[in-house]
Amino acid sequence: MNFKQEAARKASTLVKNNYVVGLGAGSTMASLAEFLKERMENGLSIRLVTSSYSTMMLLQEYKIPVMPIASFKKIDIYFDGCDQFDQNLNALKSGGGIHMMEKLLASMAKQFILVGDETKLVDKFDLKYPLVLEILPQAVTFIPHKIGQLFRGIKMIMRMNDKRDGPVITGNGNYLLDVYFKTWPELPGINPLFKSIPGIVETSLFYEMAYKAIIAGEKGITVLKRC
Repeated sequence: MNFKQEAARKASTLVKNNYVVGLGAGSTMASLAEFLKERMENGLSIRLVTSSYSTMMLLQEYKIPVMPIASFKKIDIYFDGCDQFDQNLNALKSGGGIHMMEKLLASMAKQFILVGDETKLVDKFDLKYPLVLEILPQAVTFIPHKIGQLFRGIKMIMRMNDKRDGPVITGNGNYLLDVYFKTWPELPGINPLFKSIPGIVETSLFYEMAYKAIIAGEKGITVLKRC
């Protein structure tokens, strides 16, 4: 059984007629897009926005219009996956490097819902995943120096483009800095600390943002709600 697909199927049932729906990136969101397509073919009327270029291309392949994010001041529901999330639904979204747009849609949504398989739920974040910082290119030297003064023994790696020479450039024209901790700092302090450093635009930690998580596993579907 494809657990991600089952979680996406369950998520699709939460979408109601006339909703403005946001979709994130990844294979689970691709499955969710397919289930929404089926419902739209059966009469569901919704408007869609996405933080992901790949998801946008898939929706266009399905001949589903994608609205500009700037058209809305709020949306009804936003679905996305993540690398990991804890029991309090704090999520780490480091892989795709589009967390700025993902966080924008999550903040715009009345409900931000995480969707995935049971391997994503952890007691605490794994050290194999970095905290990713979207940073201004002009601060590429300053920011690692500043972080090095705040934390000893951490590893920082500028994310490089494997298709051409140079760093990965986000849709906003910024760079991505992967920060690997020896021990994760207390989560409540991470975003305020890093975002207080000039040149850091956003972090990949979604702290106290998710409303709900839909998890599929060996025992079926579990729905967790943030307290």
